[in-house]
Amino acid sequence: MNSKAEPLRIDIVSDVVCPWCIVGYRQIAKALEATGTAHEVHWHPFELNPTMPPEGQNLREHITEKYGTTPEQSEQSRVQLAALGTELGFDFRFSPDSHMHNTFNTHQLLHWPESLDRKHDLKMALFSAHFTNGRNLSDDNVLADVASEIGLDRDEALAVLADQRFAPVVREAEKFWTSQGIQGVPAMVFNRRHLVTGAQGVENYTSILNQLADMQD
Repeated sequence: MNSKAEPLRIDIVSDVVCPWCIVGYRQIAKALEATGTAHEVHWHPFELNPTMPPEGQNLREHITEKYGTTPEQSEQSRVQLAALGTELGFDFRFSPDSHMHNTFNTHQLLHWPESLDRKHDLKMALFSAHFTNGRNLSDDNVLADVASEIGLDRDEALAVLADQRFAPVVREAEKFWTSQGIQGVPAMVFNRRHLVTGAQGVENYTSILNQLADMQD
């Protein structure tokens, strides 16, 4: 990429309970490193299950109800994701007790450290909390704990969740992206113009980055 070019802007619409979102991010991260692409990542909210009750739902039951997946298909998907995660340096640990959660509060918490330039760090921590450690993201105390573990103020995190101060801005952001045609995640928009959906793989992302670089040269 031309060293004088502006950093590549990558807007990623995602949910922290979406396994393909962390897979897609890890894939694009590898491609960015391989190509030496100067870039900036901006995360945006999307709720996979906006009507999910606060207590969440067993993951296997949820997948069966939502997609009609058989237990065998569900297990095959878990094995596939675990193998992909290993390749990408991410640890998926599924169990019979794995849960799906309502993530509206999670997205509110993620909005809070944006001005501190810590949103990306919190996003990564929440992916690990959910997929690696099986923590209950429906619990505000757990969310505050995760924030605290990366050096953010736990009391302030709890206050953000209690008063719902960022609820309107998160709702507005969600509406914006769905109005742009985003119906599934991950969805990546490069330089505000080029939309790529799904986890495309390191090779495909590398090809995309090279094409974008050629366009800028």
